[in-house]
Formats: sequence, C-alpha cells, structure tokens
Amino acid sequence: MTTKRAIKEFLKYCVVSKGYSPNTVRNYTTYLTLFENWTEEKKITDIEQVTAEDIVDFQIEKLYEVGKSKSTQNYYLIAIRALLKYLINRDVEVMSPEKITLSKTRGRQVSFLEPEEVAQIRTAIPIGDLSGLRDRAIYSMLYSTGLRISELTELKRNQVSVVSGEFSVKGKGGKVRPVFLTEEAIEDLGDYIDVRQDVNPYLFIRHFTNPELDNKKNPLSARSIQRMLNKYARAAGITKPISPHKLRHSFATDLLRNGADLRSVQALLGHSSIATTQVYTHITDKSLREVHKKFHDKASN
Repeated sequence: MTTKRAIKEFLKYCVVSKGYSPNTVRNYTTYLTLFENWTEEKKITDIEQVTAEDIVDFQIEKLYEVGKSKSTQNYYLIAIRALLKYLINRDVEVMSPEKITLSKTRGRQVSFLEPEEVAQIRTAIPIGDLSGLRDRAIYSMLYSTGLRISELTELKRNQVSVVSGEFSVKGKGGKVRPVFLTEEAIEDLGDYIDVRQDVNPYLFIRHFTNPELDNKKNPLSARSIQRMLNKYARAAGITKPISPHKLRHSFATDLLRNGADLRSVQALLGHSSIATTQVYTHITDKSLREVHKKFHDKASN
C-alpha cells in the first residue's frame, strides 16, 4: 500500500470511525503530510517498506535539524505510531509501532492561578455592555468547568442549562463527559444569555455595532478569547501569563487542593489516561510534609 493511500485512509478512519475533533484530525494531517513528503523524497513508495532506521532518519532530517523541540518531535512520532497501529489492525504488514522510540522530555511543569488571582481578574471584567457580560461569562465558565478552549467555542446555546447548572460535552476522541457550573458561573452566564436578542445558535459569539450581524452562525474564535484574557489580566495587575489552558490547570489544582481524588479530576478534565492527570500531583505532594510530620517517628515525638 502506498504511503499516501495509507495516510488518506487513516485520516478518513479518524473522522468517520473514531469521531476525532477537527483539531485532532488537522494535527494528524499536518504531522503525517510531512512524513509522506519525506518518504517521497527518499523514494519510499510503500508504507510496508518503512523501517525503524527510516523513522530515525526522518526525525533527524525533518524534525531535529529544523529545531523542533523534543515534545514537538514526539507529536509527529506518535502520529506515525497511530498510523501503523491502524494498518496492523487492517492486516497490513508494516513495522511494529513499538520500534519507534520517543524522545525523552523534561517533566512537565503546570502553572496556575491562585484563587485570589482568579477573583481579581473576574472583578476586572466590566459588565456595562453585552460584550462585557459575555467576557465575564466566558471567564467564569472556563474556571468553573475546566473546559478546553475548543470545547468552549463549539458550545451551542441549547446545550447548556443555567437551571440545572450541568450539561454534557464531547471532548477529545469523541468522549462525552459531564460538566458542572458553579453558582457564580450560572449567574454570569444567565446575565449574558438574558440580554441576548440574536438567533445565533452558538453560546459565545462576537457582538457587532450593528446587532443584525450578531445573527451570523459563527462562534467567537479561540484567538479572540486569548486576547480578552490577556487584556483583563493586565487590568487586574496580574503579571503571570494567562490562557484558557491555564484556567483549566487552575480548575484542576483547586479541586485537588480541596480534597478531590485524582480519578475524579481525570473524569472532570476528560483525560483518557490517569497518567495525563498525574501532572497535577505536585499539588497533592505538598500535603506529604504534613503527613510525614504527623505520622512518622511518633515515639520520639
């Protein structure tokens, strides 16, 4: 099977069978297209011809030499692994994906906002107009739910209930999970929805000087939300970098600090593996000193 055909069929499988999000499919397309172009340069026509040595050469020539970080290199290698696993399940005789070795990376550091900083930024968002009400609702939603930015921007108005304060969202890999709103988020979202007069189905949209333009069936972009967060963080005097994902980290951190177990946080974040959630164990580690002090060497104490 040609490499081009293999990648084309795999991407179709990601959309139709796996139900991956557009962002995930777009990323796979980017990673595998670079690999496909490299195989063409090397006159490797069929995917069955690819060897572990070829993968190393690809990594050196296309990833290492152009200065991509080790974590970015791994994204490309993981995509090739996923392609090979798919082909093996289709009885195509390709190399084992386990032969692809990922680059060792440094332990991931999670940065987050303290509760008082979260409150400062929310207070700095003015609510004198429709856009201000929207911005405060977005901010409260992100911190209340731990939603990924792609999940937030795709929300429709009929998905979210400010009465029950809970709804379902489809995350990575098409996995559906429950999402819950705090009382503060319910209030902020309700204030925004109550004054909307457009028929745009999306929950968060751009508001124009001409209200008729609000009816366009487009959501607010992730980039607009990032700019909005930066603006209000500066207004609040917060010097830390801020992003929708940092609010997701802050959400998880707050849960763990207040006694939530790692498995529950995994479910609320929509992580498929507990290993992904364990990046937050730096939070629970802080309590180990108290455990040590309370329970160790009690006889001498």
